[in-house]
Amino acid sequence: MKRAIGGLALAGVMVFYASLALGQIGRTEITKWQYGKRGAVSLTYDDGSINQFRVAVPIMDRFGFPATFFIITGDIPGSQYHGTFIGRPTKAIIAETAKIPTNKDNFFERASAIGYLGYQGTLDYHTRAGELYDEGKNLEQAYRLLDEAYAKVRQGRFAPTKPPGSPSDQNVIGWDELLELSHRYEFASHTVTHPRLAVLDDANLAYELEKSREDILNHLGFRHTFSVECPYGTENGRSVRAALLRYQLARNHMPDENVEDLDRGNNKDPLASDKEYVRWQRGPLTETPMALMKSWVDKTAEQDHLWLVLVFHGVDGIGWKPKTGAELKDYFGYINSKTGALWVATFQDVGKYIRERRRATVSSFQDGNAISVVLRSDLSDLSYDLPLTLKTSVPKTWRQVRVSQGGRTTNIAVVEAKDDHYALYQAVPNAEVVTLSEFAEPAQ
Repeated sequence: MKRAIGGLALAGVMVFYASLALGQIGRTEITKWQYGKRGAVSLTYDDGSINQFRVAVPIMDRFGFPATFFIITGDIPGSQYHGTFIGRPTKAIIAETAKIPTNKDNFFERASAIGYLGYQGTLDYHTRAGELYDEGKNLEQAYRLLDEAYAKVRQGRFAPTKPPGSPSDQNVIGWDELLELSHRYEFASHTVTHPRLAVLDDANLAYELEKSREDILNHLGFRHTFSVECPYGTENGRSVRAALLRYQLARNHMPDENVEDLDRGNNKDPLASDKEYVRWQRGPLTETPMALMKSWVDKTAEQDHLWLVLVFHGVDGIGWKPKTGAELKDYFGYINSKTGALWVATFQDVGKYIRERRRATVSSFQDGNAISVVLRSDLSDLSYDLPLTLKTSVPKTWRQVRVSQGGRTTNIAVVEAKDDHYALYQAVPNAEVVTLSEFAEPAQ
């Protein structure tokens, strides 16, 4: 006999309660975090400098931690796409600068081209003008900076670009090695050349985002085309919108209505948010005290709505604002001591879980001596493939539960809380019905 258990919609998750006759048996919910944890932590690295792999990866492997690496694809030997200018002949642009000052109508084109004129030192003008524009400091100064650069080009004051040399194998990681790591780490785009996206014109903005994705797809596979970080942590709306047209998740901005985004420069207390989730980015730099770094972990473990996204750059003297290997060992050991409360996962997986949970419904019914659970999702994007964690109340007489979904079966111990006995398990949305039944160890 099947007895349905009634339902109540709450924050996008269907929580089902047993009838009075059944008590709490069969009540099922999708836990806020994977494995029923209290919070989530993602270790992320920018730029792909060599010691992230030579030093940080072995430390993370020791603790079994996953991580996400945002890589500059044009820097990797064997990439198909490298820095270039997409547009009209640069000689025509240079000639035009002698007659028409930089203004709002030609700024993006000139900022896109300045680094690709064949001279040393011009790319720095792109970066400096981009900073002035992106951070809203002084637009007129950005215009004059480009005018200065192009005047120097016309006057022959820059030396020609030298032919690229062959990088030392010790200082550069290749696609083959990244492929070996890709089975336990996430790789994501940090664009082709790490430009100031906010000052690129549409064609060059698209090139940086699309060609980086294409190289990652061709070398590492579709799973690694999910996430992107636009360089310099830009929150420029045009740049971020362009990124989200090509990737499902950006570290720069998460537009989901149930998530509050606090970037590295935001000093708002995440506990003041009334959103269901807070994506809280913190950047451990050379000067960041270990006590402060550990306090971020403590706060995340003590709450139930925080996703701590840690952003590392340099490691052991290589890269921007590096942390030492000894510091990483200490810090990751501390995070490991908190894994009873914290889910350590890739940037991609936490983003997926939040979205899948919001778009899922769960229903349950009693089927004889078993409990059947149906998990459904209306997400049509097949890249959302992460199992969700379900929590189902079971009879107090059960000590172990057999959980079956399709051909997958596992036996788990019942969690005995003060007011509830429940099974905590994973299930795949839109797959077969999940069946829970009492399991007893065979007599010896």
